[in-house]
Amino acid sequence: MDIGVVLQCTPPAARVIDLAKRAETYGFTHVWTFDSHILWQEPYVIYSKILDETRKVIVGPMVTNPATRDVTVTASVFATLNEMYGNRTVIGIGRGDSAVRVTNGKPVSVADLRQAVLEIQGLVNGQSIEYKGNTLRLPWAGASRAEVWVAAYGPKVLALTGEVGDGFILQLADPSIAEWTIQAVRSAAAGAGRNPDDIKICVAGPAYVTDGSAEAQAHARDQLRWFGGMVGNHVADIVERYGHDGGAVPAALTEYIKQRKGYDYNEHGQAGNSHTDFVPDEIVDRFCIIGPPEEHIRRLEELRALGVDQFAVYLQHDDKDRTLAAYGEKIIPAVMEQVKAKE
Repeated sequence: MDIGVVLQCTPPAARVIDLAKRAETYGFTHVWTFDSHILWQEPYVIYSKILDETRKVIVGPMVTNPATRDVTVTASVFATLNEMYGNRTVIGIGRGDSAVRVTNGKPVSVADLRQAVLEIQGLVNGQSIEYKGNTLRLPWAGASRAEVWVAAYGPKVLALTGEVGDGFILQLADPSIAEWTIQAVRSAAAGAGRNPDDIKICVAGPAYVTDGSAEAQAHARDQLRWFGGMVGNHVADIVERYGHDGGAVPAALTEYIKQRKGYDYNEHGQAGNSHTDFVPDEIVDRFCIIGPPEEHIRRLEELRALGVDQFAVYLQHDDKDRTLAAYGEKIIPAVMEQVKAKE
């Protein structure tokens, strides 16, 4: 199982780059960032510096969207990074959340997201696409290769992911929801005539390493409660479409937002977010990974058994450095494939 890290582009950019460099040192394979260019600094600029100062990590957005980013620009950016640094990018994409809503926009339709995935896949991999009545190609990008991974919760985008995505991103670590969503993606892939095993599965969620005490557990929950609020934004859209009891989405995903009253994007992705009081401890424990290293290892093995290829650690809390170190020194070695030097 690969282990990635998800960073906010909170100033100074040098701190983001430093965290990315140390993540590589500790054995993380991917460095993802939020893509919300008004709330935080512009990530696409930061990717270039991260790639320049690392050797192997793969970088990309978790996640971009086709509303604030024209697909031709997105493809050109990542194809350029690939030419400069050797195909070390991945493109996470969704319908749009904070980057769109801060400007009073709306998430794109499922049909528009599907088209964006296909167009970006074509251009970033050196192929021709049909775009607004023209046939377009990046003539200098013949050697560029990047995958497009789709972030999804609801049935229609899960189906889209299986049909056209190179990978699937689930932004929560609950095993029951992971199992349901992975099955939906794989079923859609099979129905489209694809090999379901070809689609990479990435589960992303906050992780906080503690000493196992009740006090440390309570503190970690308070630091990570923001995540339930962030996920709740996407779940609210699903509930608006399907209802709480429509049967199209598991109650394990939708039930907890019944007490949700609103959301302030000025506090998006921040520990101590004042609009996440509705998120109960149970949700924090299910959506995140909290506890001593052995608990993280247990949860990661549980996800691996469901077919998860990568767990990406959201690193938005007050103990970033110790979390990176604990993963690098204790957790990543435990979940890596062990090969004997001598039989």
